[in-house]
Amino acid sequence: MQMLSAGGMETLTDGLRTPDPNNPRGYYELELVKSLAKNPEMLAQAENKAVKVVSSLLEFLPQKHEYRIIFMRRALEEIVASQDRMLQRLGRDVPPAPRVSVMAAFEKHLQRVTRWLSEQSNMTVLYVNYSGLLKDTKPEVLRIRNFLGRALDSRAMEGKVEKSLHREKASA
Repeated sequence: MQMLSAGGMETLTDGLRTPDPNNPRGYYELELVKSLAKNPEMLAQAENKAVKVVSSLLEFLPQKHEYRIIFMRRALEEIVASQDRMLQRLGRDVPPAPRVSVMAAFEKHLQRVTRWLSEQSNMTVLYVNYSGLLKDTKPEVLRIRNFLGRALDSRAMEGKVEKSLHREKASA
């Protein structure tokens, strides 16, 4: 989201989740998106703007609109480790479920969402590999620009990639 905003695309955010040790650059989220299942029309204000929607809410996007979805793919091991670390920083208990079980549930969810997305005629998806974006930013930024079909500022987008924030890394 920060890359898109820096590139010149209008983003729909509310600033409610402010920067913190887990995400020192902020969250670029819109709290109202959490109500998407009950209030899908809340997205009417998002036309021609970028809005962050977690994968579990994609199926609630109103069918009457066209969507270009940038789906960030990250190693599940990293996602789970990052979530655990965030809970620890917040002073909360990490759920006792074994990581392998949590990752298996995530994988099943991602397979279901990916299959569902492939069946949607009103949704075009660009899958972006998180580690690939960090490793070789420029070509990934160009892929995103081309996918969106907008004259976004590539250098500004590239400048938002902060490799030092990739704190939870998958084992090689």
